[in-house]
Amino acid sequence: MQPTDPMPHSTPASTPALWPPVAAPGKPGDHIPDTGIDTDTDPDPAAGDVAPGPAGPPPDDVVPGPDPDPTDGSELLDELRAQIARFVILPSQEALDAVTLWVAATHLQPAWQHAPRLAVVGPAKRCGKSRLLDVLTETVHEPMLTINTTPAAIFRSIAEENPPTLLVDEADTIFGTPKAAEKNEEMRGLLNAGHQRGRYVTRVVGNDHTPHRFATFAMAAIAGIGDLPDTVMDRAVVIRMRRRAEGESVKPFRSRRDTPALHALRDRIAGWAGPLLDQAADLEPKMPVEDRAADTWEPLVIVADLAAGAWPRRARMACAQMVDAEVEAEQEHASGARILADIRRVFVARHEVDSITTEDLLHELCKDLESPWRKRGRDGLTARHLSDMLREFGIKSANVRTADGTQLKGYTRNKFLDAWRRYCPTVHPIDAAPALGKG
Repeated sequence: MQPTDPMPHSTPASTPALWPPVAAPGKPGDHIPDTGIDTDTDPDPAAGDVAPGPAGPPPDDVVPGPDPDPTDGSELLDELRAQIARFVILPSQEALDAVTLWVAATHLQPAWQHAPRLAVVGPAKRCGKSRLLDVLTETVHEPMLTINTTPAAIFRSIAEENPPTLLVDEADTIFGTPKAAEKNEEMRGLLNAGHQRGRYVTRVVGNDHTPHRFATFAMAAIAGIGDLPDTVMDRAVVIRMRRRAEGESVKPFRSRRDTPALHALRDRIAGWAGPLLDQAADLEPKMPVEDRAADTWEPLVIVADLAAGAWPRRARMACAQMVDAEVEAEQEHASGARILADIRRVFVARHEVDSITTEDLLHELCKDLESPWRKRGRDGLTARHLSDMLREFGIKSANVRTADGTQLKGYTRNKFLDAWRRYCPTVHPIDAAPALGKG
């Protein structure tokens, strides 16, 4: 519910955000939202100079019906979106929408059950990660920079009723190598615990060593080269930054010149959000994703629903597409999900045989020149490595019979069915398999 007599927080947007519901034939990218400015004739970086998002019409269950009437909050989000795009080129329109909603969500942290992390990652230096953190610092609620800050200092700075927004730059120096990650395990634990309300750390304080609970709940933006630890990425809205290409330009960020305007916008967003705190806490929006992804994205979708206009549509589209992209990235990563997906492809290529020997399975997995399994260890993936990876999913080798009647160690197809459905459901779906009843 909006305030009964809200004060205007911004002037009406001169270029309302558009969101065509489907892709137009012969017009790739027309379904991607923009600020309504023709970038061919107006190269102003404030127009939202970002890379186009993925093509294709949105899923039917993601895009709701007609857009509701915009509120003051919708205009504020439009303005914030344009301000971010002035200084940083985001990888897609959806990423720009997600960052905008994340910033606004920091001003309603007491309403949330989960505090989404914003993982700003890139493959190399000069991808705009630190510049994005510069802009976030001036627009989020109570920013707290954590460069070279100890975990103890961080959780002692988190107020349970009004937490700050943590901003961690150069996270690759914290988690970039196994040795560094082991040294900073307490920081990783703090970032994981702070994702959900009600998670505390207990330390003794004072001369009498009295146990004291410290809150960890706080939204956090973490920037670095390369992916963050899996447990952090799983709790994050992931922004995969890229280095600017030739012809792409942004406005240089200058604190003295640009900070006052960003602070004024920040204060107007806080003024709009404050009266909506109770309503935000009570909302349970329909989400296009499930489980932890839904927990992470829910605050962003709630902010969009409160703002109305095109934002509910944009938020759900960004959520669905960006979560799907991370699922695909996880399946390509040399991890448990990747090994399951690749084994699924082996069984399909062999026409859903009942079983396969360990030797044959290893051969199939390693024969692809681009496969990560041929480079795993000195001699590639071994039977022991494979066994260790599959044991986490409750899958063990057994004696299997070959075509000539010989018994060898191997794996039966039926042992994989549950794991395939849970961890790689889009890779040759089991329900469509012709030999579902085998094994």
